[in-house]
Amino acid sequence: MSLLYEGKAKRVFTTNIDGQLRVEYKDEVTAGNGAKKDTMIGKGKLNNQITSIIFDYLTHNHIDNHFIKQLSETEQLVQQVDIIPLEVVVRNIATGSITKRLGFKKGHTFEEPLVEFFYKKDELNDPLITDDHVKLLGIANDEEITQLKQMAKDINQVLIQLMNEMSLRLVDFKVEFGKTNGGKILLADEISPDTCRIWDKNTDTNFDKDVYRNNTGSLIETYQTFLNKLEDLK
Repeated sequence: MSLLYEGKAKRVFTTNIDGQLRVEYKDEVTAGNGAKKDTMIGKGKLNNQITSIIFDYLTHNHIDNHFIKQLSETEQLVQQVDIIPLEVVVRNIATGSITKRLGFKKGHTFEEPLVEFFYKKDELNDPLITDDHVKLLGIANDEEITQLKQMAKDINQVLIQLMNEMSLRLVDFKVEFGKTNGGKILLADEISPDTCRIWDKNTDTNFDKDVYRNNTGSLIETYQTFLNKLEDLK
């Protein structure tokens, strides 16, 4: 098994099974596209466990994804896909960058979920792009763009249902997709408090990486509490 890719939060390794990869979650935490960075022991374990539970939940709710099984506290086995270089963001409630870009008041609830595309390009700081940009860059065609948006909305509905069961609100989240050798689009990467904004329904307390971004609490304690809530649903 050899290292195939290393990102900010994960390492990806080949396996002895064709078409399957081993993903290892790291104890690194970053914000601001890597401008802020720390090592937090236990963070990889938490995100692996959280993502494994959520992807299993998505599978049972008919969301096609790359997850096969959890291998260890920090590792999981996934189906190999070619990652589409887009961060697909779904927003239910205004906060973060959209309040600065478009002037929405923090906490404003959108009548319909807003889907945005960001070009995965570190040297360009992952810019927001339009559907036409996606086509010009050769990332996806019209049919694939429609499919990506619909899949993102379907994921949103399932995650809202899950968060409701924990008395939490899904504010927004980022997902990534990939293509199999046969061209099928699957949800990939991870879904965790690293990639979502999640608020307590009663107190608006953060259950996500904003506690690290804004120095408002312990990331490890926050993620552990979120994991406990997930496990209580079993």
